[in-house]
Amino acid sequence: MTGATGLVGGWLVRRLLERSADVVCVERDWVPQSELVRSSLRSRVTAVTGDVGDQRFLERVLGEYEVETVIHLAAQTIVTIANRNPVSTFETNIGGTWALLEACRRSPTVQQIVHASSDKAYGAHDRLPYDEDASLDAVHPYDVSKACSDLIARAYALTYDLPVLITRCGNFFGGGDLNWSRIVPGTIRSVIRGDQPVVRSDGRYVRDYFYVEDGAAAYMLLAEALAARPELRGEAFNFSNEEPLTVLELVRRILAAMGSDLEPEIRNEASHEIREQYLSAEKARRELTWRPLFSFDESLQRTIDWYEEFLRAA
Repeated sequence: MTGATGLVGGWLVRRLLERSADVVCVERDWVPQSELVRSSLRSRVTAVTGDVGDQRFLERVLGEYEVETVIHLAAQTIVTIANRNPVSTFETNIGGTWALLEACRRSPTVQQIVHASSDKAYGAHDRLPYDEDASLDAVHPYDVSKACSDLIARAYALTYDLPVLITRCGNFFGGGDLNWSRIVPGTIRSVIRGDQPVVRSDGRYVRDYFYVEDGAAAYMLLAEALAARPELRGEAFNFSNEEPLTVLELVRRILAAMGSDLEPEIRNEASHEIREQYLSAEKARRELTWRPLFSFDESLQRTIDWYEEFLRAA
């Protein structure tokens, strides 16, 4: 898998190891604060250092380790970074995808590929919630990078019969996300410190917030479904709790769960972001009999518990 040092990657590695899988992780950087390293999971996998944009390197890894299932999570995921530095985001998110898929096309052992796209690939639409038939109309750098990689994955599936499925998930949250500029970890840390939580937008942007352990389980479900039903190749699936919230509503849910009376600071600084975006997961429920493992409130409490333990230890 790629992206094992990221938020979803660490939890996915944990689930794979619980299922006694032999896991090979491609990693670019040493990330000591990642869940993969902190939880000593890395010592139980085969970690290979290299760039996801290096096709020859990827071909070597797939061949030498006889990889059968590929889960592609590696990406530059921060919207503000993409707006400031679009080229590096395009190189990783788009170039990394075609390099990996081409390497998979040349590898005789690969049987299933799950590619992580995003709800941002859809761009802005008036019809809500988004379903998988909505067009990919992205315009801003991060969103475009995910739309391009999404289309590339579909092209490889339908042109070369490559066994690829595509996920489009809402905004991931959960323990292990140490990017404090994101609203969930940033708000929880502020409350623990007794600081006023910061909302960099006007608080009225509407999003899906999807728990990371549910995301990890969804990726495994897709790989298993593709193994059993190869005719699914090229399909995309939305995953969502189907409980859209404004940013301010989310912050107030966190404050209430933590028993805090702090008031958020509204900075109204966000730009080049979609105003309202949330997903229908009806296709996944119908075709994969999927449902989330945790309610939103359970997910939020598990996340708060993780950060309270982590920050006390720190």
